Amino acid sequence: MAAVRLLVPVFIGLCAYYFYSQETLSADMVQGKRVLVTGSSTGIGEQIAYEFARMGAHLIITARREKQLKEVAKKCLELGASSARYVVADMNNLSSAQEVIEEAGSKLGGLDYLVLNHVGGTGSFGPFQGDMTEVTSSMTVNFLSYVQLTASAMTMLKESQGSIIVISSLSGRMGAPFALSYSAAKFALEGFYSSLRRELNLQQINLSVTIAVLGYVDTDNAVKSVRDKVRMTANPKEECAQEVVRAGVLRHREVFYPYWSLTPLLLLKDWMPGQIERLLDHFYVLENIL
Repeated sequence: MAAVRLLVPVFIGLCAYYFYSQETLSADMVQGKRVLVTGSSTGIGEQIAYEFARMGAHLIITARREKQLKEVAKKCLELGASSARYVVADMNNLSSAQEVIEEAGSKLGGLDYLVLNHVGGTGSFGPFQGDMTEVTSSMTVNFLSYVQLTASAMTMLKESQGSIIVISSLSGRMGAPFALSYSAAKFALEGFYSSLRRELNLQQINLSVTIAVLGYVDTDNAVKSVRDKVRMTANPKEECAQEVVRAGVLRHREVFYPYWSLTPLLLLKDWMPGQIERLLDHFYVLENIL
């Protein structure tokens, strides 16, 4: 009964927030804006690029695979992008991250949206074996390169009073067994960008920071990584991208996807952490992991 009394107001609050936050997104808000999307040769980043393209943005997309980038850039133009260029870059090299921003500034004359989405590193889904190369690689690609891109783009974003959209994860809010290095990088992202948002606000700088907290999405990399290892249904990357772009353009602080799965967990984890962790532990297929 006590649990019911606790959950009822939580549910009411979630419903109220969800429906209250449904502001209208118009293509006019994005038409002609200059957008850089990292990790955009496939998955969520690819779909985010398409969402901005449909609204007439000038796009620069970046990833490691040139063939896929060419195809995505071509489709962006077909969908209505004002322009679409690509830059091949490996975010394991921080100087490459800086060069991407320089290229964006040169080609677009500035930047309105910086969408940080790429993911990488040398680790795989499984128990931590003490491999520091894996930790270093994950932190470089999944955290430090984000910071490098942001630092290099900050002057342009301040001038345009633009937006930073950061793709994070439930693994950046709650510990993630068998993905320790990835989870550590996402926790670092959450700390850095939530602090940056407050710092910008205190300086009265009109530059928004939107953190996208994502659950399990049906990207090729995610599905391949945890196939047969978790009992979960992946959520559509197209819908995920729509929610992320909407939140970023409307300058929301955060967006959660899928909303109805993540927000109850995050609200309750501080009140009943042990129970929530045990609930989530049931999703792991240990015989396929250990």
